[in-house]
Amino acid sequence: MRRTVTGLLLALTAAAAANAPSVAAAAKPERPAVSKFLAPGELDPAQLLPPPPADGSPETLAELAELHRIEASRTADRFALAKHDDEFEDVTSIAMPLGPAFDLSRFPATAVLFEDVNDEASLMVKRYKPFFARTRPITADPSLHPCKHGEDGKTAYPSGHSTMGYSAAAVLSNLMPGNAQAVQARAADYAESRLVCGAHYRRDIEAGHVLGVALVAELMTKPAFRAELEAARAELTAAHIAP
Repeated sequence: MRRTVTGLLLALTAAAAANAPSVAAAAKPERPAVSKFLAPGELDPAQLLPPPPADGSPETLAELAELHRIEASRTADRFALAKHDDEFEDVTSIAMPLGPAFDLSRFPATAVLFEDVNDEASLMVKRYKPFFARTRPITADPSLHPCKHGEDGKTAYPSGHSTMGYSAAAVLSNLMPGNAQAVQARAADYAESRLVCGAHYRRDIEAGHVLGVALVAELMTKPAFRAELEAARAELTAAHIAP
């Protein structure tokens, strides 16, 4: 089943790339320095996530061993999908199961919503990574063969891609509850790509899951965010994409 899903996702990726060659250049825009919705200090890293395992601990060594097992067994197709997921850190990756109908160029209010979700996730991760300062796998073990080099240093925990993916999935699931399971499965596979890439440990993507869901739960309490969410819902409902 995983190979079938991976093949489908790769086909959708290829089609999107052929029809929108400019997407890659805009995949990682400059992010705002302050939150649009949250007050300073909300979602304190010390109160939300446990500390990651220490460098060289048995837990970290076990996670490194898992990355080597994944690397040894990864197929060319799964590695290609992981590389795609590394490059495209936005909702379009998580919305792949929805097909071409979910086209943000057609839905400006929805595009604003998910741009803001991405910005908020990015800001959270920028607070959390230096607080925990976990060493990246490739820094701890240079014998790994990652999707790309340059993801080193002490920026492993939590995974930024996973945080973005699960936060986008939470919002998509709210807008399109009938597609929630497909979207959540895609978010999990997207997070798994960080292990296939050798960019993160298992606990890093699990922490990204917790942070992404907690972030959206907090955003849902903010009237300004709820207004954006409902504007997107109205837009998608009018287009017969959301119920």
